[in-house]
Amino acid sequence: MTLYYEQEEYADRDFSSQDLRDAEFRQCTFVRCRFRGARMEDLRTEHCQFVDCDMTGVLMNGAIHRNSAFTNCLLTGANLFAAVFEECKLVGSDLTECQMNGFTIKGGDWSYTNLRHANLSRQDLRGVRFVESDLMECNLEKADLREADLTRAILAKAKLVGADLREARLDGVDFPSLQVKGARMDLTQAVLFLRSYGAKVE
Repeated sequence: MTLYYEQEEYADRDFSSQDLRDAEFRQCTFVRCRFRGARMEDLRTEHCQFVDCDMTGVLMNGAIHRNSAFTNCLLTGANLFAAVFEECKLVGSDLTECQMNGFTIKGGDWSYTNLRHANLSRQDLRGVRFVESDLMECNLEKADLREADLTRAILAKAKLVGADLREARLDGVDFPSLQVKGARMDLTQAVLFLRSYGAKVE
């Protein structure tokens, strides 16, 4: 039987290790709740808010999230295999050491998010906000980053080979630390790139 929750509000609740598989959450709010190791495979959320929640090691493979927010949440070690985040807000959350094969981002705000070492190759990341996000050593090969906002994002040792960066905001990005062979850039980005190596562009 599918568990269905709508317009529910929870604060400081412990859902750790609970079985929430195939559950549906609509317009629910969770503040400082614990979901450590919870079974949330094939979960569906829509217009939900998860604030300061501990979701360490949560099993969320196959989950679909639409217009939901996970702000300042701890998702370290979570299984996000084949999970979809559509127009979601992950500001300030930590997704290190997550299982992300088949993981999909569709728009949204991922500013200040820790995505270090994530494999985002070939992803359609057009228009996604990654302001000051930690993308160190991320695999962004052949990713479509057109119109994405990467202002002051940490991209040290990130792989951008073959990525499309046209019209993306790259202010404050450390270009010499990137692998950009074959990446597509527009004129503004090309100027930033050359200046980062000390060239005088007139």
